[in-house]
Amino acid sequence: MKKIVAVIVAAGEGVRMGGGPRKQYRNLGKFPILVHTLFAFDRNPEIDYIVLALPESDRSFCQEKIIAPFDFNKNIQLVSGGASRQESVYNGLKAVEGDCDIVVIHDGVRPFVSDRLVSESVAGAREYGACIAAVPVKDTLKIVKNNAIQKTLPRDQVWLAQTPQAFRYDLIVKAHETARKEQFKETDDAALVEHFGGEVYLIEGELLNIKITTPEDLKIAKAILSI
Repeated sequence: MKKIVAVIVAAGEGVRMGGGPRKQYRNLGKFPILVHTLFAFDRNPEIDYIVLALPESDRSFCQEKIIAPFDFNKNIQLVSGGASRQESVYNGLKAVEGDCDIVVIHDGVRPFVSDRLVSESVAGAREYGACIAAVPVKDTLKIVKNNAIQKTLPRDQVWLAQTPQAFRYDLIVKAHETARKEQFKETDDAALVEHFGGEVYLIEGELLNIKITTPEDLKIAKAILSI
């Protein structure tokens, strides 16, 4: 049977978080942020195993402090990340073993991802080939140059992309490999599929599915955890 694999990307330096440990290792309640994220995929019955992309220098630390102390049921395979998120995802994709049908790509610092988002993104990828979670914007969006407004965007047509982003494995690998050949770079995986002519299906994400990148985000995450 073909497998569904989660590729968790946690190879960032966490510069915007300031000094101290990398953002993915900072505590959120009783556990590091990354542990919360891993638990979310470990408990989901649709995910067969997890590939975790992290900084090469953190492999021993992560094995000893993030993986070993916690009772994960699924296999978590560690792989070295790259100089960019795109490279880290590619390394994670190439580390997938066996017959993979769907890959679910997720940010390691989005610890509040729900079972619904994972399951619906998998279903969307299975039907359409590519599927991401996103939320509609609430504020009016402006395109600005040199502090002057150039254009106001139609708010009803703009969504904020989140992860998980799920794809047929062969489709996303091809998109990444083509991007590498053409030296095309983007900030998320859906954009690679879009750039090369693929259609990406959208499911509505969740406002609580925040990405923790700054000290302010961490404060919000702690408030969410206390709900």
